[in-house]
Amino acid sequence: MRAGLLAALLSAAAPLAVAQEVRIPGPEGPLSGFVQAAPGARHVLVIVPGSGPTDRDGNGPLLRSDSYRLLAEGLAGAGIASLRIDKRGMFGSHAAIGDANAVTLADYAADARAWVAEARAVAPCVWLAGHSEGGLVSLLAAQPAPEGLCGVILLAAPGRRVGQLMLEQAASNPAAFLFMREMREIVAALEAGETRDPAMISPFLAPLFPAAVQPFLIDVFRHDPAVLAAGWTGPALIVQGERDIQVTGRDAAILAGAMPQARRVDLPGAGHMFKPDQPGNPMAGYVDPGLALDPGLVPAIRDFLTAQE
Repeated sequence: MRAGLLAALLSAAAPLAVAQEVRIPGPEGPLSGFVQAAPGARHVLVIVPGSGPTDRDGNGPLLRSDSYRLLAEGLAGAGIASLRIDKRGMFGSHAAIGDANAVTLADYAADARAWVAEARAVAPCVWLAGHSEGGLVSLLAAQPAPEGLCGVILLAAPGRRVGQLMLEQAASNPAAFLFMREMREIVAALEAGETRDPAMISPFLAPLFPAAVQPFLIDVFRHDPAVLAAGWTGPALIVQGERDIQVTGRDAAILAGAMPQARRVDLPGAGHMFKPDQPGNPMAGYVDPGLALDPGLVPAIRDFLTAQE
């Protein structure tokens, strides 16, 4: 579906209409996304998903959150349109590339820039809204700013290099105590651009570093989020859940320090998927699609966008 047809579709859309699929050219086949219409919208968010096989709704093989779908619907109710996307090689964008692991952050950023161009048919002011790893993609895609991009929204985005963040996450798990020295060695090797033989990795750590994914990790590990953030001088919103067990307030503080123009919003009860933390069940936000989003998320985005007008 191209921009002219997309614009016609949106002009006839009713409030909170069912999301409509839209496709754009990818490297080998189409990239797919869903447009959530909001009649008369002045702003549209391109929602860039987080790491691994996470689809346009915020779901994957081990993830059943529906967070991105719920966010899109909540934004539409606030008069804000959105375009949530599948990454190249995955889900609706599976035909875009033969090997979903043969990618770099720069590839994802190129796709995000292409989606910004498409989103201009939805609303005049386009925002890259990246969740987790998608925040790095958004910062990379924003520089230089593609036409129509008004700014970036970073949702639980890392402020430290991803390899170091992985080490901190592992260190918080008592079961990983005996493997931390090995994990530090593996991360150091990948940061140096060197792969490791999976057969020589402990079974406990092997799922984190499969051979097919190591080249992508090498690429991700080389990017410093603070440097990327410092390169963006336009409008920015940083949203951080205080109950996030993956990305912490320390990361938000680093990003805010690198972008003094940014607005930071902390949501006291929100976890990584921006659902309210459930005492005694820290994984609920990852696996319960029926759990509503934190009530502060959509208002935080709405208030920020209103302030930009």
